[in-house]
Amino acid sequence: MDTPITSHAHTHHRVAVVGGHGQVARHLLHDLRRSDHQAVALVRRESYRDELEHRGAEVRLLELEQQGVDDYAAAFEGCTAVVFAAGGGPDGSIERKRTVDLEGSLKSVEAATRVGAHRFVQISAMGVDDPLPDDTEDVWRAYVEAKRDADAALRASDLAWTIIRPGRLTDDPATDRVALGERLDRGEVPRADVAAVVAAVLGDTRTVGRQWDLVAGDRSVPAAVTAALG
Repeated sequence: MDTPITSHAHTHHRVAVVGGHGQVARHLLHDLRRSDHQAVALVRRESYRDELEHRGAEVRLLELEQQGVDDYAAAFEGCTAVVFAAGGGPDGSIERKRTVDLEGSLKSVEAATRVGAHRFVQISAMGVDDPLPDDTEDVWRAYVEAKRDADAALRASDLAWTIIRPGRLTDDPATDRVALGERLDRGEVPRADVAAVVAAVLGDTRTVGRQWDLVAGDRSVPAAVTAALG
């Protein structure tokens, strides 16, 4: 039987979602609204506003690559939590892996610390701490190293962090059947299920200081979180 997450462990947040128009983030905004969190979607284009407000989010503009920590801090104002859901995308640009996946995360961590948004959930990727083969393609290497270094910096911060490291992302519909654990075999997972896990761990204080791989599995999201907590 699935074990529900006990209510005493739950905290409701006003959540700054960095990369608020990304594919996982758009699922997440819907999940946050259902979880009684308030979402603040941080996006670079005004043209995204109507769509994201329709998903229940407040929308604020933030240019991740061009703007600095002061701008991030202003965008986080009034928030108690941050979800870093941004990624440079599969555009072949080594530079964007650094400026988005690494520097965007570093600026988010510093800004969150500054404004007192103490809770921080980061979406990373499976296996980024593993050594890369010598023949690894340059853009993939840059992506893996950016995620690895961003996670290390978050773990070294004073924030109440949780790191979720999904396997290969798919656009399949949500299944609510996942596996979470410190070291899992590689696999796929729908973006919608990644969002559901992020929404579930965000308000669960028991998940602070935990870093978990995430792939498709056989447990509901609440049960998978409980099982991963051991």
